[in-house]
Amino acid sequence: MNYEEFNKFCKSLTATTYVTQWGNSHVWKVGGKVFAIGGWENSNQPAFTFKTSKLNFEILSDQSGFRPAPYMASRGMKWIQQYDTSESTDEDLKYYLQESHRIVSSGISKKKQKELGLIQA
Repeated sequence: MNYEEFNKFCKSLTATTYVTQWGNSHVWKVGGKVFAIGGWENSNQPAFTFKTSKLNFEILSDQSGFRPAPYMASRGMKWIQQYDTSESTDEDLKYYLQESHRIVSSGISKKKQKELGLIQA
């Protein structure tokens, strides 16, 4: 997946907003909270950072091409960075991005979730 495809996919998720920050990274938010970052790595290859469940964090931390996200994971947050996409599929990344969106959305107040169309009234 390249950054254009990443941005298109994140845009397709409910109630998302986009900003460029942190060294021209592609930052996607839901309800004002970050759920995915494209970039944020000094490499010619795309890197994607996302929030995970505790179990997925443990699994992905040991897989080739993934690592605990710089800065975030060192502060105890369960964020993973995919820095090498050669051994995984776009479908895998889409799954993790959707999960990150779901996890972050669930931390938003129920009232705000309803306003954003994340849950039915």
